[in-house]
Amino acid sequence: MAFDGSWKVDRNENYDKIMEKMGINVLKRKVAAHDNLKLTIRQEGNKFTIKESCRIRTIDVVFELGVNFNYTLADGTELSGSVSLEGNKLTGKFKRVDNGKDLIVVREISGDELILTYIYEGVEAKRIFKKE
Repeated sequence: MAFDGSWKVDRNENYDKIMEKMGINVLKRKVAAHDNLKLTIRQEGNKFTIKESCRIRTIDVVFELGVNFNYTLADGTELSGSVSLEGNKLTGKFKRVDNGKDLIVVREISGDELILTYIYEGVEAKRIFKKE
């Protein structure tokens, strides 16, 4: 599938701003901005496995399309939601467990890049990855 493979973060757009909006402290924002995140994505039918490796942690996230699951961000923020495939986009719709606010995460392939778009309370940020 198009998302399969290993992807390394290349650049961020507005990433600090969205983390600030989410209430992440300045020290954690500085670390996250330079985390060297690498994603390894595997799709088997409706099941996705995403290995996230960075300076902060390494975890495997396994989910099925349309099935609710829990996920914890690297800063400890807990989320609950599901992911759907909408055309060529993987769209995750999550609610923060602590305050019930929505976080939307969209993954899409554009040319040779994987673009992760985050939307939280009207703030949009992107992390752009290159295939390894």
